[in-house]
Amino acid sequence: MALLVAQKITKQFGGLTAVNDLDLVIEKGMIASLIGPNGAGKTTFFNMVSGFYKPTTGHLLLEGKEIGGLRPNGVTARGLGRTFQNIRLFANMTALENVLVGMNCRLKASWIGSLLRPPSVVREEAEARQRALKLLEYVGLGGQGETVAKNLPYGLQRRLEIARALATDPKLLLLDEPTAGMNPQETTDATALIKRVRDELGITILLIEHDMKVVMGISERITVLDYGSKIAEGTPDEVRSNRRVIEAYLGKGVAAGPVGQATPKQPQPEAATAIGRPDDGIA
Repeated sequence: MALLVAQKITKQFGGLTAVNDLDLVIEKGMIASLIGPNGAGKTTFFNMVSGFYKPTTGHLLLEGKEIGGLRPNGVTARGLGRTFQNIRLFANMTALENVLVGMNCRLKASWIGSLLRPPSVVREEAEARQRALKLLEYVGLGGQGETVAKNLPYGLQRRLEIARALATDPKLLLLDEPTAGMNPQETTDATALIKRVRDELGITILLIEHDMKVVMGISERITVLDYGSKIAEGTPDEVRSNRRVIEAYLGKGVAAGPVGQATPKQPQPEAATAIGRPDDGIA
């Protein structure tokens, strides 16, 4: 069952086309990746799905309902959560407060209730606090609730962003370079957390990631963009050996010969394994 459907999505900024006529389907319950060289249009697509940009043309459907053009709060209310390429925590708030901010969209108290604080509001706030603490525990931040966000190590700040996104109770979670800047152990731990979120919480995940080891190891389906257009889509094995993907990442010289080997006069690493080789990442 399709959870997110993009139909002929285009985004233009003046004379620049950042995303061009993109069709994409994300099935419920999958982990999918959106990859491509820098400037391919990946984050622009995320910004359209999450309500920061309005598509120039095309349709975005979440559970069959149009979300293209909705404001971010409207998209969040429909069931979409997101993290960002550059960490966007409330740096001077505690970890617990950051998660509670994410939970605000699901709380029922009105502004009058917040002022008068009847028992129903007090109870709802107490329940929200307990759930926020459980989410912190879930992402590996147990006992860090009162730590100011900016004082957390980089890897834990990334986890806090995921906790805040989970607090919105999403059906679809967009992760924009969730392992960027992490060391190998942090990357391994973050990858395991992403798998747990899908397997244990049943949340569908779409991620942008430049670390091909992460992409190939976690994704069930991969879509590749280059200059705003989709050039390939399929399983990790299909994408890894696709000539257009190899060319986009490594250049025409590598892709000129048969897929999986270098051209005779240009000794190169095997092209098919260079995309997603276990020990390499493509920035």
